[in-house]
Amino acid sequence: MKNKYFGDSIKRRNEDFQENEFGVISESTKYNLGTIIQFNREFVKNKEYEKYDTDKSPDRKIAILTCMDTRLTELLPQALNIKNGDAKIIKNAGGTIVHPFGSAMRSILVAIYELGVEEIYIIPHHDCGICNLDTTEMVDKMMKRGIEHSLINNLFHSGIDIRKWLHGFEDVEESLNKSISIVKNHPLMPKNIPIHGLIMDPETGKLDLIVNGWEFV
Repeated sequence: MKNKYFGDSIKRRNEDFQENEFGVISESTKYNLGTIIQFNREFVKNKEYEKYDTDKSPDRKIAILTCMDTRLTELLPQALNIKNGDAKIIKNAGGTIVHPFGSAMRSILVAIYELGVEEIYIIPHHDCGICNLDTTEMVDKMMKRGIEHSLINNLFHSGIDIRKWLHGFEDVEESLNKSISIVKNHPLMPKNIPIHGLIMDPETGKLDLIVNGWEFV
């Protein structure tokens, strides 16, 4: 039986939605997987991947930690003149180092020791969604979508403060400097790797240089 989400012509209607007790799920969201798979089959069939051919080591020997904001998906590489294969790009909410032994820091260390990276760029941006994030409201949203209040309380009494864990930052430059400090002073970080700090305008791509890492190596 043919999957109804894999048709040749797919309508996406923003006004269509499915509502349940936990929230609202757009009807069009159900078609995303089908359209992606359908496009991918044509992409591979037509060998469009050939123009992206490269290897796993970045040609310019740089790694970039930035935000997952959708405005930066194409803007950031274009604004930095980064081509496919030039850099390792690591993304998370806010473009920050939250914990010295978290996944972002792990990715940076792997990029240095296994993939030949010699330069680190940390690039958060203005107007970031995680700046001044109301974590109490976010926890309320979780409970409205089915997360039990008792679970939140149990985590808290086990030493895990969800609100604190979800908290972003109040000032992007202050957050950037904190991230740079964590990377620079990490016990597993080579001392000769420059860590640059820049802040991007998500509308224009303009970069403000906050820290020139070469001044500290």
